[in-house]
This record gives sequence, structure tokens and C-alpha cells, in this order.
Amino acid sequence: MLRDDTDCLTDPFYPGLRQRAWAEIDQVALYQNLRQIQQLLRHPTQLMAVVKADAYGHGALTVARTAIEAGAGGLCVATVSEGIQLRQGGIKATILLLGATNTPEQVKAIAHWQLEPTLCNPQQALVFSETLSGLNQTLPVHLKLDTGMSRLGMPWQDAIEFVRLVQQLPNLEIASVYSHLATADSPDPTVMRQQHERFKNAIAQLQAGGITPPRLHLANSAATLTDSALHYDWVRVGLAVYGLYPAEYLQKVIHLKPVMQVKARITQIKTIPPGTGISYGHQFISNRQMRVAVVGIGYADGVPRNLSNRINVIIQGQQVPQIGAITMDQLMLDVSDIPNIQVGEIVTLIGQDGEEQISADDWAMALGTISWEIICGFKHRLPRVVVG
Repeated sequence: MLRDDTDCLTDPFYPGLRQRAWAEIDQVALYQNLRQIQQLLRHPTQLMAVVKADAYGHGALTVARTAIEAGAGGLCVATVSEGIQLRQGGIKATILLLGATNTPEQVKAIAHWQLEPTLCNPQQALVFSETLSGLNQTLPVHLKLDTGMSRLGMPWQDAIEFVRLVQQLPNLEIASVYSHLATADSPDPTVMRQQHERFKNAIAQLQAGGITPPRLHLANSAATLTDSALHYDWVRVGLAVYGLYPAEYLQKVIHLKPVMQVKARITQIKTIPPGTGISYGHQFISNRQMRVAVVGIGYADGVPRNLSNRINVIIQGQQVPQIGAITMDQLMLDVSDIPNIQVGEIVTLIGQDGEEQISADDWAMALGTISWEIICGFKHRLPRVVVG
């Protein structure tokens, strides 16, 4: 029997057709996280909300609108297409493009949609200048220095030569100089402090040469929560916005609420005898008579197959184990200890039900990875439902 007293979430393409699985996005928690983080900032530092990767799987437009409403100074994305999607969704705020762009076609798209690119080397700056000259258009650009991440960016020792080159090129207007920290989430601040010193030295060289960048920024989520000396004009905050901590020790600094909960419905319940194999490969064999619930969510939705037989979920405020191999569209649970369970009942995979809670960190720990890989892994097939 289907339960109709639960939240009636429907498929947008077929109204009235109930969702098998979904991710709830708590807009109130999102707003509160943004406001709390801003209260930690050194005046007049502004928060730039990082909404790349579809806002870490939370839905870029929803998060972008909420961030601007909460007072964010702008947004950060990784790719040109991510920026275009925000513009097409009506976002008018500053959009900083963090990723590399190198072709005239990319420059034209960036200029058309009024995005603000990151420049990392002289060759890239030349491509931008030449293409923009042909368009008779000037573009704000952000210059990135490599202070120890060893990824994108001009070596920090060459900052003054790089900035002077960009200043001399037509159609480019320097909007900021920035860098990115590699170990801000580590309890050992040694490397972070080294990077900070390099950044300060680079800026001192610029100022000694008569160059004062309009804005400076260095801090990510972890650095923002760790040390106000790293705040500068902007901070680029991603993970913390979504209520997740870059490191466990940062839970003492601020109370954040996870924005995403992942839920699904039970589609079938059956009783099996001892010695019964469950799912592909029979990785799990029942050692007693069991009641097994099939749930309509699987690895095609973003539940990693490597979590098979390694996680619990929550039903009726009680944790129960997942059993057998997680399949593309479904997974199975041992619900023997829940007597009144019914088809259609809601299962919480990530989130809170009653006093019980399961977090993205729990999954990440089981897999030996990080929580942001978990939340970014939830696919578009899993609808995002805004609540709150």
C-alpha cells in the first residue's frame, strides 16, 4: 500500500507522478549559513559565493539567488558555460570565472555574457587583449598568482612583470589579484602561512612598483573560518555555504547546517529465508529470516557503488543497514527491526530524521574521500526540491 500522508513530491514533467528519489535543498539553512559566515568577516571584506559544479550539486540558480539576497558580493564559477547559465537565469551580479580560458571563442562568450575571467599567464592575456580589441570591448580581469598550489597561476615571484604586462595591454582592466591556498583545511598552518607570506611579498612588490590592485583575495572556506588576516577584500566560500566543514576542528568556530538532504521511497518489501543472496554477485547472504526493503535510488543517482554493505540509512527515526550491492537504480535495506514499515515510506540517506543523522562526511569517511566529492556526485536525475 502506498502512503499518501508523506510529502507529495511530484515529477515536473508528469504532475501527480510521485518522485522515487530526490534531494531537498533547505533554502533557510542556506541563507543562515551565508549570514553567519559574513558575520565572521573582517570589515569591509565581502563574501564571494562559489557556485561551480551546479553549486556543489545544490542547484546553481537557487544558491546564486539566495547568496545575492543574503548580501554576497558576487559569485564564482569554474567554466564559461556555468557563468552563461547564471546569466540566462537572470543573475546580474559579478561572476568570477575561476577556470582556465584560452581561445578566442571563449573570450567572445565571456565578453558577451559579461563574465570576469581569471588570467594566469602572458599568453592567455595576449589572446584576451587581441580578441577584445577586435570586439572593441574592455573586460575586467582577475590575475592569479601561484603561491604554492602548483596549479593555475603565474609564479608569485613574477607578479610585478605579469601585472605590468596586463596593464599595458589594451582592452584589459585589472579587477583583482588573487591566489589559492592548498592546505587551509589542515590543523597544521605551516604551509598556509608560507603561502600567505608569499602572497604578501608579491603584493608588496607591486605596491613598491606603484601598483595597487583594486582588490585582493586569498581565502577559501577553511581559511575564512581560520584566520581573519586572510580575508582581504573578498573571500571565496564554497563548502561552508552548504553547511559542510572543510575540517572537523572548524566545527568549534561556527555552527553550520547542512543544506542538502537526500531521500528516496521504498518500492517493495519482501521476507527472505536464511541463506538467501541479495543483489548482484550475492555480496550479502542473509544469516536469518529477514525483511528486505527495495529503495528507488542507486549509483546512477549518485550513491557510490563502493558504499555497498557499508552504510546505514534512516527510516522512522531509526538507522538500518544497506545490504547487497548497490545497483544502478536501486538499493536494498535490512528492515527486519521496523515492524510497521510500508511501501512508499520515505528513506533518508543523507540528512536527519528524528534524533538520527547521517552526513556526507559519513559517506566520505567510508570511502576515504572528502564530503564535497560526495555532494557533487549526485546526478541531475535526482531532482532538487527547494524547501524552507
